[in-house]
Amino acid sequence: MGGDAGGGAGSAGWHHGRVTRAQLDKRPGDVAAMFDGLADRYDLLNDVLSMGQDRRWRRIVAGAVGAGPGELVLDLAAGTGTSSRAFTGAGAQCVACDFSLGMLRAGAAKPAARVRFVAGDALALPFRDLSFDAVTISFGLRNVVDPDAALAEMLRVTRPGGRLVVCEFSHLPGRRLDAVYSRYLAAALPMVARRVSGSGDAYRYLADSIADWPAQPELARRIAAAGWGGVRWRNLTMGVVALHKARRPAVNPEGEVGGDSGPAGPTV
Repeated sequence: MGGDAGGGAGSAGWHHGRVTRAQLDKRPGDVAAMFDGLADRYDLLNDVLSMGQDRRWRRIVAGAVGAGPGELVLDLAAGTGTSSRAFTGAGAQCVACDFSLGMLRAGAAKPAARVRFVAGDALALPFRDLSFDAVTISFGLRNVVDPDAALAEMLRVTRPGGRLVVCEFSHLPGRRLDAVYSRYLAAALPMVARRVSGSGDAYRYLADSIADWPAQPELARRIAAAGWGGVRWRNLTMGVVALHKARRPAVNPEGEVGGDSGPAGPTV
């Protein structure tokens, strides 16, 4: 549950032919190698570990992106491109971008109309300024070594008035309930992943990275600090996942930046 868009591919993270978990310092080579090792069974693991909720989350993300005919969507941390395909139903085109070559190869082996696979680093995207109508990243922002710089880079490649949708694991309401949930993740994710794929160590990293990730209001603040306007969020599955939406401020006829740049807050 979570591709990666944090840096260049590398061989670190492999030991005796098996993928091991990256550490929370998120060295890009370690994280890329970890996801390369998960590529063949990645979609199956997501389905099992989320008890099928990942399909619902993808539908909600696609609705939030709202890609229309002729629009161009950038799907970062796209992994095998399962999420990318959901953005093209109304006639939009999508660039599925990831820096795990193993994930991209697995996705490209199942070609889809209007989806193009591109290797890229979230901190130095290989796209021109103002290229996309919408940019989205699901379950990958927490794996980037510098999420704030990545949010600014996403702003760079988004057209004025364009949309940002971030779907990421988050925190349940109430410190005690969230602590119980974190302990459950730390125990359950590696155990189930080991039985399904033998990749328990990799999913221990994912549990650690979820626990280390900021709560919904703090992520909203950081999105706004990167230059995005009108930041709002919505909890999914009681806060297990949070969906954050924002827009790049539009440019008015006088060439000045306008639009909603007010305080961030939850959706009604």
